[in-house]
Amino acid sequence: MNKQQTNVGIVTGAVFVATFMSAIEGTIVSTAMPTIVGDLHGVALMNWVFSIFLLTNALATPIYGKLADTVGRKSVFLVGLAIFIIGSTMSGLSQNMGTLIAWRALQGIGAGAIMPVSFTILADIYPVEKRARVMGLNGSAWGIAAVVAPLLGGFIVDQMSWHWIFFINIPIGLLTMGLIWAFLNETTERKAFTMDWGGCLWLSLGLLSLLLTFQLLGDGQLGLIWVIVGLVVTVVAFYLFWRQEKRTADPLIPLSLFKNRTFVVQNLIAALVSGFIMGFEVYLPTWTQGLLGLRASLAGFAITPSSLMWIVGSFIAGRLMVEHSPYSIVNISLTFVLVGGLAMALAPATTPFWTFFVIAAICGTGFGITITTTTVTVQSKVSSDEVGVATSFNTLSRTLGQTIMVAILGIIMNVAMAKGVATHSAASMGMMNQLINPQTAQDLPAKLMPMLHGILYQGLHAIFIAGVLVIVIAYLVNALDRHSGERSAPNGGN
Repeated sequence: MNKQQTNVGIVTGAVFVATFMSAIEGTIVSTAMPTIVGDLHGVALMNWVFSIFLLTNALATPIYGKLADTVGRKSVFLVGLAIFIIGSTMSGLSQNMGTLIAWRALQGIGAGAIMPVSFTILADIYPVEKRARVMGLNGSAWGIAAVVAPLLGGFIVDQMSWHWIFFINIPIGLLTMGLIWAFLNETTERKAFTMDWGGCLWLSLGLLSLLLTFQLLGDGQLGLIWVIVGLVVTVVAFYLFWRQEKRTADPLIPLSLFKNRTFVVQNLIAALVSGFIMGFEVYLPTWTQGLLGLRASLAGFAITPSSLMWIVGSFIAGRLMVEHSPYSIVNISLTFVLVGGLAMALAPATTPFWTFFVIAAICGTGFGITITTTTVTVQSKVSSDEVGVATSFNTLSRTLGQTIMVAILGIIMNVAMAKGVATHSAASMGMMNQLINPQTAQDLPAKLMPMLHGILYQGLHAIFIAGVLVIVIAYLVNALDRHSGERSAPNGGN
């Protein structure tokens, strides 16, 4: 990468816009989903509008990482954006739920390029001591999206139609493509195009089986036998992938990466903390709506401080990485997350709303330090021609952590509430569903509210205890790398 020929500022801005476009997608679709379901009459398939996007996104991520190292970041990023725009256009034109799901799958394939290749581009154009801060600013797109998406989605649905939540991606995506095309200049010599198709097949099959098993398990749609079948298929596919990578000359994911203990540890920590983040973002609003009775729009702001402090955490990570080892930095960041997790696990049901702003700020600082440190560290532990693969694997690790943890937490919540309902003859799961939505909670008998609140609190209490255990496991994983005294130095290519 010739940094003199690349307009670093404009490229950074374009990457931010692309990240924001990807970040806002899930939330803005969630806002419009009731209207979409009413128009397309597909309530039974509603969850798949989200699930298929996440599945294809995860499947495409490692392939884009390999392509970015082989044919260049620029062309792969542009192709990913083009696929995303086409998927968005066709999603907006959909006339039934099945068609919408199919085009959301294509949209997810395109989105699979945005996050890993964005981070790879930033790794190319910034030295490691500045990279953490820039990635923090780029990550702030998620925080901004969390605030803007519900408002923007509501405005679009009310003033235009739900189709425009997809069409709005067209001008934004085309603008981003134009900026990247004009101002990102790669001068490094490209490799001859090769693709490990066998590795793609077995890895995709393994990931598809794993993610689908946990997705359906979390939705309560799988029995024990099918769970076992799904896990067996996953293990067999990953074994065949490992065997394929050992014997191919140009593997999709070089197995040599896993000989570096720091690389493995940092990716495991990224997966664990990302799983905790999903629990935090899903169940903290559930607390503020179900127990405090706040509107969804206001309840969602409970997690906003975490997005803002994520940026601060990224700046802190940038300063710490100059002098300290990843092991030491992650221990500091996990302490922030553990304090926030313990606060949620120990909080009484009557905890005032403002308390969650403090907890979210503490957790957000830890999230920012952890995710930034793990991302920059895995990039710095590989050669410059493997940065794309390393970054995409880090992104994939986070996706797997999120998907698996959401399913596990969903099971914990359902079991806890079912147990509570079973011990109170006047309660039912239907009432619990009503309670979580403030608009329907007001229809419940007032005399039952204390009991229902108690059941919901026990479920949320179990969720946050599980989250604390996840962070404790992350501490133990980090301890495996305690003898690594190296700071996160830049690799030879940057």
